[in-house]
Amino acid sequence: MRKIAIGVCCLFSMQVAFASSVFPPWSEGKNDPASQRGLEFTVPEVDNLPDFHGDPFNARLTVFVGGNYYFAMAPLVAEFEKQHPELRGKIYYETIPPGLLVRQIEQGGTITVGNMTWTAKADVYAAGMKRVTEMSEKGFLEGKPIPYATNDLTIMVPKGNPAHVSSLADLGKPGVRLVMPNPEFEGIARQIKAALAKAGGDALEKRVYEEKVKNGETILTHIHHRQSPMFLMQGRADAGVTWKSEAVFQEKAGNPIEFVSIPAEHNSTAIYAAGVMKDAPHPEAARLWVEFLQSKQALEIFGRYGFKPYRK
Repeated sequence: MRKIAIGVCCLFSMQVAFASSVFPPWSEGKNDPASQRGLEFTVPEVDNLPDFHGDPFNARLTVFVGGNYYFAMAPLVAEFEKQHPELRGKIYYETIPPGLLVRQIEQGGTITVGNMTWTAKADVYAAGMKRVTEMSEKGFLEGKPIPYATNDLTIMVPKGNPAHVSSLADLGKPGVRLVMPNPEFEGIARQIKAALAKAGGDALEKRVYEEKVKNGETILTHIHHRQSPMFLMQGRADAGVTWKSEAVFQEKAGNPIEFVSIPAEHNSTAIYAAGVMKDAPHPEAARLWVEFLQSKQALEIFGRYGFKPYRK
């Protein structure tokens, strides 16, 4: 019998010699929707699967969502389960970058992390509008993407802002170390490049994403919503552009993170959308989830982190 519960966000009862709050998960065991968790075993930095939530083998709803709002998923799932108690403890979701979720879908839902391989076929795919539209055009989704919320960019910095970053232009200064989303996997990089071009032309974009990458002053992430705050707290970088919601979450979690606002004329806005997979194992539950994302209750949860409702 495969009675396996992946206790993604649990606490392991041992003392560690470093500040475990630097390493994800930052949820203190609250983001695992599985009803039967079994042995709780998470060792920060060593054994940790912060972007995989719940029990994939007994799920009746599997959601693949770009990691930009991983922190909102737990309250969203809790509210959804209140409205649909038959699905309580039966929801599994992943929050890795949207491009990597696409690769997983193309591999039939199979993914390997460390020494563990498992398969989870998505019922819902949710990400930025561009990425979801591409999935729809490729025939992966039924119907058109459904937009529901928007988000703006900000500059995330360590508490106290020791490098005195005050604008996007400051990111191009020599000596300012950056941690930036990788354009290969992370859709946010497109909006960041557009924002850099608005603030300082092609020269600023090239400096941040080419010249500083070559000289080692820009680290490109594989999973920016985890790596950016972690690298800032470890002192490995001075600043990084993220979604505002991610910086708001870090402050709410009590981590030593602040953010520098980007003016509207230089900013970029993301539209979040979702769609039901054509081969969804649980199509009815998937449609209920996509409908729920547009509800007053869901949008109120998004609003806690700085998201705004989508308006045409």
